Amino acid sequence: MASLEVVRGELADAHKDTRLNLQSVLENNSLTPEQRWGVAVACAFAARNELIKKAMLHEARQALGEKADPVIEDARAAASLMGMNNVYYRFRHMVGKESYSTKRAGLRMNRLVQVLTNKVDFELVCLAVSAINGCEMCVQSHEKVVIDGGLSEDQVHDAVRIASVVHAAAVGLES
Repeated sequence: MASLEVVRGELADAHKDTRLNLQSVLENNSLTPEQRWGVAVACAFAARNELIKKAMLHEARQALGEKADPVIEDARAAASLMGMNNVYYRFRHMVGKESYSTKRAGLRMNRLVQVLTNKVDFELVCLAVSAINGCEMCVQSHEKVVIDGGLSEDQVHDAVRIASVVHAAAVGLES
């Protein structure tokens, strides 16, 4: 099983900052371990790099032990749902026509309310994936839900920092 140490070793010298950041953003911060690893795993799925995905799954299982399965399943669900929603809502935002904004999405999103962990953490994971996918509407919507749900701006900031570094690592591994 791949580990983050393997991932860091695969990153070329041109990606030294990413290599160092990959370690530092996953260390103690304002997030709970479940939030940290949920964000990291979902972002690894969203970044679509097999090595980083395997490493994050391995590290999450190591860090969370018996708590890992529901966190990982919610992370998978969030990555998939945001893969769909971010495309749809980014299109509506980019086109900017009121006529599209009034149309019913007609897309199943039941998993958003059937989480295995908790709603606020799931929304935080969705926010991080939406940041990777570049959907302004989704980022704003999820940020509001997590702040209204009691999380802090520091927690949002730390989640997006993880997302940015996981994405950078995936890019670095592909280049």
